[in-house]
Amino acid sequence: MINWTNDISLLASEGSVDHLLSVLAAVHMTDHHISRRKWINISTFSMFNDICLNTDSGKMSVLVLLDLSAAFDTVDHNIQLENWAGLSETVLNWFKTYLENRKYFVSIGNVTSEQRSITCGVPQGSILGPLLFNIYMLPLAQIIKNNKINYHSYADDTQIYMTMSPGDRGPVQALGKCIEEINDWLCHNFLQLNKNKTEVIVFGAKEKRLQVTSELQSINLKTTNQARNLGVVMDADLNLEKHIKTITKSAYYHLKNISRIKDLMSQQDLEKLVHAFIFSRLDYCNSIFTGLPKKSVRQLQLIQNSAARVLTKTKKVDHISPALRSLHWLPVRQRIDFKVLMLVYKVLNGLGPKYISDLLTQYEPSRSLRSSGSGLLSVPRVRTRHGEAAFSFYAPYIWNKLPESLRSAETLSLFKSRLKTHLFSAAFE
Repeated sequence: MINWTNDISLLASEGSVDHLLSVLAAVHMTDHHISRRKWINISTFSMFNDICLNTDSGKMSVLVLLDLSAAFDTVDHNIQLENWAGLSETVLNWFKTYLENRKYFVSIGNVTSEQRSITCGVPQGSILGPLLFNIYMLPLAQIIKNNKINYHSYADDTQIYMTMSPGDRGPVQALGKCIEEINDWLCHNFLQLNKNKTEVIVFGAKEKRLQVTSELQSINLKTTNQARNLGVVMDADLNLEKHIKTITKSAYYHLKNISRIKDLMSQQDLEKLVHAFIFSRLDYCNSIFTGLPKKSVRQLQLIQNSAARVLTKTKKVDHISPALRSLHWLPVRQRIDFKVLMLVYKVLNGLGPKYISDLLTQYEPSRSLRSSGSGLLSVPRVRTRHGEAAFSFYAPYIWNKLPESLRSAETLSLFKSRLKTHLFSAAFE
């Protein structure tokens, strides 16, 4: 057990950190002043949307998942404080006392080591940890922007991706230059890029991937067909088949354990377990499941069905719909649509990130029609299933199918309630 003897992090509430992150967003490190959980969902779906549209238009996408070695442990305190030169003396001293004069000791059983000073690093697991690391990494964002490459970054999770046309070596050279500059900056700031664990995936037509892969190898970047990105197993074909298998294996493992103790728990506690261990997996980043084939949706639905049978003690020979209806659960496909439509409503009402609102366009007919001002969205043209899976296509497509009375709900809570009722009715009636 390692104990930290400076407890100033207790002074930082979630609210104060969210405010600091909003300031950080304005400085440009990240486009979202939100929690890590929400950042993962939105950044994953945003990147997935871009890649789907690129593939649909015949272009290639290259995703690089940077891996930093022990990033939080090697942050230099002097460099960290230099980044805050514009802060007032009171605030600067507050952070200075948080970073400096920290000590640690190791305790095993009844034996405790002597205390030693911590000369670098930011505490992992603390509320302020990710914020401090975000500020430390501010110059890195500018390096990536200068090379005109897309990126998402939060704490030590940094992913960069670019679009290129087949046969165009310019973007590959720019990517190589960008990674070299990133590596140089990291070295000068006591951080290390783990090149062996940095993963690269090429998305696009299969026959064109080999050429891009060969070009990436010329700048010492090895590609892989699949990689885990923020908890989602992404593959070059964008079918998420491996990710669905991972969810299925994990969910059934936990469901089996829950079923063993179901007779020892109350119904309320049993439902909490199911939501914590099963739905946390089914709903995780499910906004990218819009293009899943029926086979994959069916696999996820079978997990939900099994969970419903455990809670309601429904036999395998009995139909599952009554059990799902009694639990007021939306089926998997409707849960996906619910997540997407909630995000659309938030964006249209100024409650969502701007870069997501840029993906949606209000429908404007060429001449005055009854549909004018009815809250409809323009549905872009796409050519392939990849384009149909993109948020910028799928979201307006299903939004326009909603009743106007639902689209025009006055508040988020009212829209949420009406939307669930609408989807529930469509699923079971």
